[in-house]
Amino acid sequence: MRRIIRAWNKTSLIKRILIGMLLGALFGILFPQFSGIGLLGNLFVGGLKAIAPILVFFLVANALSQHQKGKTTNIRTVILLYLLGTFAAALVAVFMSFLFPIQISLTTATTTEVTSPDGIGQVLSNLLLKLVDNPLNAIIQANYIGILSWAIVFGIAMREASSHSKDLLKTMSDVVSKIVGWIINLAPFGILGLVFQTISDQGIASLTNYGILLGLLIATMFIVALVINPLIAFLFMKRNPYPLVLKCLRVSGVTAFFTRSSAANIPVNMKLCEDLGLNPDTYTVSIPLGSTINMAGAAVTINVLTLAAVNTLGISVDFATAFVLSIVAAISACGASGIAGGSLLLIPVACSLFGISNDIAMQVVAVGFVIGVVQDSCETALNSSTDVLFTAVAEYASQKS
Repeated sequence: MRRIIRAWNKTSLIKRILIGMLLGALFGILFPQFSGIGLLGNLFVGGLKAIAPILVFFLVANALSQHQKGKTTNIRTVILLYLLGTFAAALVAVFMSFLFPIQISLTTATTTEVTSPDGIGQVLSNLLLKLVDNPLNAIIQANYIGILSWAIVFGIAMREASSHSKDLLKTMSDVVSKIVGWIINLAPFGILGLVFQTISDQGIASLTNYGILLGLLIATMFIVALVINPLIAFLFMKRNPYPLVLKCLRVSGVTAFFTRSSAANIPVNMKLCEDLGLNPDTYTVSIPLGSTINMAGAAVTINVLTLAAVNTLGISVDFATAFVLSIVAAISACGASGIAGGSLLLIPVACSLFGISNDIAMQVVAVGFVIGVVQDSCETALNSSTDVLFTAVAEYASQKS
């Protein structure tokens, strides 16, 4: 038994995850009545949901408390890249939706009247209110915008604290990161349960029913990852970006694909930044920040599903409206939770621009959850790998100047 355990621990995480996927699919097909296997997936997701908000708070607060005045960082450039990348992804999603218009099944699509478009004021209002949410409530509700704002306040305030207090904060950050590492190490068992639950409950055919929609989402994210992001990187670095892009996708993207949580993938990204030789004063802040506001994949999901509902309802969309939709999607994506399925709950915000009722919007959200096994994994892989990519691009660009 000890030999088996040692051999298992020596096997790479990716290989162990693949084994978990295969076993989950096999058990789901052969033994769908063993519902207890699905509990493994629920425990895994529950663990990630529980620890990720705490992780973001302590990482950001610790990084800011340790920062000394006069040290140079590239945070402003990183934030610019995050926002530019998210908006560009939203525009690509609009273009792909225009190029390949698709429709989805909505039970009230033929009977519900559509009212005039709503404004963007409510979106901005919600984001501002999230900023000042009670810090404990923000952690409990996984409100990452609120967590980030209070972590920044605490981190800046802690700069004036004693070295012992700062050491305690750093210790807490290291401890939480270690716990996340333990949970991620259990990913093969969690993914086994998730795959089993999906196949035993819905069957493999559940994804094929929405194959075209899923294909459009994945194709759009691939274009963003392999065309748009490298183009942005090239414009800033003035050199071939693909070695860096592919490394970020291979190391960060693959792990994030299976954990389906940008926040939970933070330790992986921090280690990758260290391996790339990046400035710790930059990446200790930019990586947790990216898990909150760098949401290109979320912007793609919001726009593609919203425009699928628009096409189904027969609403005409001109370029100006699509441009506004991209802005709303980019802003809304910045408020997406760094946990599995966070972007889907923002679809009603985008749908409201076209006067689509909340009842219909929630049907679109339901469609998103059906394909979420693959969609959310691809979305998280794009989001998380881009965190490291843009952090590295900002530093390499500053070295050029």
